Amino acid sequence: MSENGNSNNGGAESPLVKLTKKDFQSDQEVRWCPGCGDYSILAQVQKVMPDLNLPKENIVFISGIGCSSRFPYYMNTYGFHTIHGRAPAIATGVKAANPSLQVWVITGDGDALSIGGNHFIHALRRNIDLKIILFNNRIYGLTKGQYSPTSELGKKNKSAPMGTIDYPINPLSMAFAAEATFVGRSMDGDPKHLATMVERLAHHKGSGVLEVYQNCNIFNDGAFKPFTERDVRDERTIYLEHGKPLLFGKNGEKGIRLNGVTPEVVNIGDAGVSVDQLMVHDENKDEPNLSYILGRMHYPEYPVPMGVFRSVRRPTYEEMLEQQVSSSIAAKGPGSLEKLINSGETWEIH
Repeated sequence: MSENGNSNNGGAESPLVKLTKKDFQSDQEVRWCPGCGDYSILAQVQKVMPDLNLPKENIVFISGIGCSSRFPYYMNTYGFHTIHGRAPAIATGVKAANPSLQVWVITGDGDALSIGGNHFIHALRRNIDLKIILFNNRIYGLTKGQYSPTSELGKKNKSAPMGTIDYPINPLSMAFAAEATFVGRSMDGDPKHLATMVERLAHHKGSGVLEVYQNCNIFNDGAFKPFTERDVRDERTIYLEHGKPLLFGKNGEKGIRLNGVTPEVVNIGDAGVSVDQLMVHDENKDEPNLSYILGRMHYPEYPVPMGVFRSVRRPTYEEMLEQQVSSSIAAKGPGSLEKLINSGETWEIH
């Protein structure tokens, strides 16, 4: 248990010595391009870690392949740099074998949603207690600028000089469809909000994914600039708050209401428009229909939602696995590996 009584951090006891951000910084040189949004994500994760009151030995960072996947080298915890797209599968094994560990998965839009799409989906639907941070820069950065599963239709780049003819994947739609019990979104350019979202993900018990809009200033610079820049952010993003109406604008003068199942932007004070008519965000609703609608809102038709879309509690995979093992031992006694190997038909080779 942590000092605040929250057992969602892996069940470990609080360390005797209070850790700091520096304690989570490894001795490895951080090797990302100058100005990369990855630096912001790394900084906020390292900032949040001490507040979780967990020993470093009880934390594991697992990654696949991509620029983001260098992350484990820079965290002074246990880590595993794995293979392309397979980080959720390996993380599943780590968590199932040792449920007391807090297991993080660091991945990118290419790593998680192309070759790793299958593993991403099934880790979420099983409700394994994994904390997945998905860096989304809408491009393949490590392999020098090819279009990725989240690149916009018509985007011109090295692998699509005439413009991509692939329709993009919406990572949040995939997460909702896979029944992830925590779904959130933030951006590298808002470190305060990003730190809050990392902390929310850390305290969630179950399958969680945090999409982070991350700028690749070399191969896809400014992909999110139209709605993330400070001078336009108030008008083009909307911050989700549980139990509160969906308001945005510099002075909260605009909102989102439903017209049937279609969201629409309204101005508070216009004829017949009041705050009481707006959608009220409920992140704890088990049925994710409204969260799915919010996750489909995109610029320029709508302000882009940021925050926690969904946070619900269900029994986790490792909890149910442990129950099955305990029930089996109670009914049949402890197993014998030797008896198992020699059970059934056996042959002697001469």
